[in-house]
Amino acid sequence: MTHQDHRTHQADGWRLFRGDRTARQVEFPDAPPWRQFGDGTGSSRARHRPYLIGRTEADVVSAALHLRRPLLVTGHPGTGKSSLAHAIAHELSLGPVLQWPVNSRSVLKDALYGYDAIGRLRETHLRQERGETEPDIGTYVRLGPLGTALVPRDRPRMLLVDELDKGDVDLPNDLLTVFEEGEFEIPELSRLPETQSEVPVLTHGSGGERVTVTRGVVRCREFPVVVITSNGERDFPPAFMRRCVRLDLPDPDEARLRDIVAAHLGEDALSDVEDLLHAFINRRAPGELATDQLLNAVFLRKGGVDLDAEGLLDAVLHRLGGMV
Repeated sequence: MTHQDHRTHQADGWRLFRGDRTARQVEFPDAPPWRQFGDGTGSSRARHRPYLIGRTEADVVSAALHLRRPLLVTGHPGTGKSSLAHAIAHELSLGPVLQWPVNSRSVLKDALYGYDAIGRLRETHLRQERGETEPDIGTYVRLGPLGTALVPRDRPRMLLVDELDKGDVDLPNDLLTVFEEGEFEIPELSRLPETQSEVPVLTHGSGGERVTVTRGVVRCREFPVVVITSNGERDFPPAFMRRCVRLDLPDPDEARLRDIVAAHLGEDALSDVEDLLHAFINRRAPGELATDQLLNAVFLRKGGVDLDAEGLLDAVLHRLGGMV
């Protein structure tokens, strides 16, 4: 079926919203594979997606694993920096990825642990009024993603520090000590008497797992697999760079783009999308378009969206930088 025949066959069926102020019940089509969030049973979202990486880049990942060093991944938006962490965790069976999305307000302590002192004080007063014992302090301590990654285990956990370059200029140096020592202290627990040297605390995530912290110190047994992403918005201190293994992900060429489309949407998705692929390549400039935008365009085309290639690209493949 040609593109024109396909568009004619689909007619107006793809138009879920028409802007005619008429209420109607519509049947929503299946979401793209990368926008499906679970089966409604309460289970966590499955984050594994097909991930294509070259042999050279994969070897750099293996080097970081051997050295037990953080992997600093750079590249333009949409080159798969964050997805690499999920691919490594899936392939090495490391469990769910512990994620720390960094922003301008991020501080190291938040990634290590949180202590709800106000909540504990409130609960203590309520129990005293009822003549009950004081609450366990461990109930009010929760490890952050980095703190959970440093919990001693026989197998490491995967930690994704996403967009470190968006954080404070001192944050990379703050991380150095923790990465070098593989441990950190929780002062609220280390100050407790000897009779309370072991305190169960909550870990990061929705599972409600508890781990025992001894004398207020969390010390890893196996250094976690750490992936740090950066969009290259600023430079990091030399001391930090020296302790990382650097991986720069290139923009995919035409052959790799075809492989990515086939991996996410199937081989049949490559038919009748040559105009989209060529328009994407012709429009793409470093940092201006992301690969997942091409996937969005192909998915809409295969769903019968009745827009010509240029109109579709204008709507979906908008520039990532500058004014909208």
